[in-house]
Amino acid sequence: MPNPPTQDRTVVDLPAGRLRGAIDGGVTVFRAVPYAAPPVGDLRWRPARPHAGWSGTRDATTDGPSAPQMYMEGGDPVLGGHGSPPFDEDCLTLNVWTPAADDARRPVLVWIHGGGFVSGSGSLPGYSGRTFARDGDLVVVSINYRIGPLGYLYPGENGDGVGDDGGDGGEGGNFWLTDQLAALRWVKENIAAFGGDPDCVTVAGQSGGAVSTAALAGHPRTEGLIRRVILQSPPFGLDLPGPAAYLERTAAYLELAGAKDLAELRTAPWPELIAAGGGLFAQTVRWGYWPTPFLPVIDEVTLTGHPAQALLGGAAAGIDVMIGWTREEANFGFALDEGYAAATREQVVDRIAETFGSEAAEGVYAAYERARPGARPADVLMDLITDELFRVPALRLAEARAEAGSPVWAYQFDLPTPAYEGRLGAAHCLELPFVFDNFDQWSHAPFLAGLAPAVRDGLAYAMHRAWIAFVRTGDPNHPDLPRWRPYDTGTRTTMRFDSVVTALDDLAGASRLLHTPAPLI
Repeated sequence: MPNPPTQDRTVVDLPAGRLRGAIDGGVTVFRAVPYAAPPVGDLRWRPARPHAGWSGTRDATTDGPSAPQMYMEGGDPVLGGHGSPPFDEDCLTLNVWTPAADDARRPVLVWIHGGGFVSGSGSLPGYSGRTFARDGDLVVVSINYRIGPLGYLYPGENGDGVGDDGGDGGEGGNFWLTDQLAALRWVKENIAAFGGDPDCVTVAGQSGGAVSTAALAGHPRTEGLIRRVILQSPPFGLDLPGPAAYLERTAAYLELAGAKDLAELRTAPWPELIAAGGGLFAQTVRWGYWPTPFLPVIDEVTLTGHPAQALLGGAAAGIDVMIGWTREEANFGFALDEGYAAATREQVVDRIAETFGSEAAEGVYAAYERARPGARPADVLMDLITDELFRVPALRLAEARAEAGSPVWAYQFDLPTPAYEGRLGAAHCLELPFVFDNFDQWSHAPFLAGLAPAVRDGLAYAMHRAWIAFVRTGDPNHPDLPRWRPYDTGTRTTMRFDSVVTALDDLAGASRLLHTPAPLI
């Protein structure tokens, strides 16, 4: 029950037990709240189970451990790191920010972090829900879930890593998805105690988190749980494997881990499992493709189709959708790599041929070259990867939803960063601090170096308020934004977020036409 007016606003009583949070910048935050049982011991590689609750008052003032993942001291040259110790398998917790734990029934924003399915945490400072709670009068939830081998390893239908073609489906895979489903059920059952409206929930995610968001939106077990979704840079161009294809990857992982089956893996310390995942990176890398050692699996049990397809019908047809991408998504992974900088035209033409065929490859290269005067082969390659993995699949979803009478709000983030002599452009992840409008929490991130504060802050205000408006109403328009119309097949309106924010018709038309015809999703 919500707290009566005279009660301490940092204390909330839930069916699972009592929580004590803390005041943070004018809002109340509850950290490391369990939403499912710790997935340890025999529950490793099992679907999320209900949490047993606790007695007494649970301290909710400190972040809990993040999901186990690879960690490099000092971080990477773009983000400066995307997850830091402590790590532990007992990680199925969430954080809640609220203006007040009362009965106001505020709109709820659930944030799902990305990270290539192998990194990240809902408790990263950059993903703090404080600004959204404060500026939008929202209740914000960020979640931790299993990633890397602990969340994405597919054990096979019989659960031992070798498959069973005649099995009954068993528990399937996609343990990350079972975690997120459990978190959404927790929100439905508990968020009113934090001042939130369980019937007005927006799920938002970026990159891998946007794939999660789409999978949740179209899942039969979330009907009635999600009203809106925000899909930031979803890599819908990923070719997601079925069980047979993924079991080859599982076998390779078992060999790297020195184990004969999943039962043996269940006894291994988690640092050994994470280390073996690093070996899978090397085995699965392909020149000119974004490396993804772990992926969602279309197992026909927990996931019956590509998450992008799930947004085209059924219960998801009535969900409000915002979708967008950054102009140079692929620069995040390739622009600072000296090996790719030295790519030749012949190498890039050969890579284009893998998508368009050898006869069309030269013409496609020329089209990309025209679109970016002075482009090096590496620039053509990065634009191709951006289109294949992010921009074009997002456009196809927008087109399909528009044709079905369920239009989306589409955007492109165009502001380039001056960091690294401008080589990153408007790279993957660059929109995140603008959306959250909390640059003080991103001071560790090299990719923000050199941004002019006036431009930076003005764009952040426009984006942050648009996200708030969408969460509250399903319409991102606000008084300080040019008129933003939904994407339709007539005008194809797309909001361009740059130093000057502009709504443009068919902003990504050249990419859309170059990659047409093609499968819908």
